[in-house]
Amino acid sequence: MSEFVEATERLSTIRPAVSIFGSARLSPESPVYQLTERIARLLSDAGFSVISGGGPGVMEAANKGAWQGRSPSVGLNIQLPNEQRTNAYQDISQTFRHFFARKYMFVRFATAYVVMPGGFGTLDELLEALTLIQTRKTPGIPLILVGRDFWAGLIDWFRTRLVADGLIDPADMALIQIIDEPDQIVNAILHYHETRGVEQPSDEHDPLLNL
Repeated sequence: MSEFVEATERLSTIRPAVSIFGSARLSPESPVYQLTERIARLLSDAGFSVISGGGPGVMEAANKGAWQGRSPSVGLNIQLPNEQRTNAYQDISQTFRHFFARKYMFVRFATAYVVMPGGFGTLDELLEALTLIQTRKTPGIPLILVGRDFWAGLIDWFRTRLVADGLIDPADMALIQIIDEPDQIVNAILHYHETRGVEQPSDEHDPLLNL
């Protein structure tokens, strides 16, 4: 409970914000790292705080890009048996012992999600966000996958198995966007907020209390 209270107080001023997920294993020389840094910088300059997991790889790239921009760079780190290194590009850094409290903060303060290529952790965060939007436990904010070639197989499987077998509705596929160009990603998020408004009504977040 103390993690919920402390993190909520520290992050209460960062809206609007975009959560960026992706692999911790990519080096600064990786094209995905460099693309993430570019996206985060554009989002920061457009007025969005950027939230990452606070560690290396894509998380570092997201924080670095935001840190170089004009809006806050936020890192939500996690204590692990093999300690995750905290990157140096954070205006606000919050460390968690529990995954569930950390994941709640990614969702609670996000007004869009940008998902870069990654492994099991990234897939976990992607499917968590997708489930919350599908079940209307959180607002239907933009969920953008970056890397068409990387995500194509998963999206095809969603269509050929989940939709075809009646396990999700065909309309659920519209909850996901695939966009590779940084400018188009920022424009898609800005368009959502221009038509919907950056600040979400407080009652839209009340269902999160029942997770």
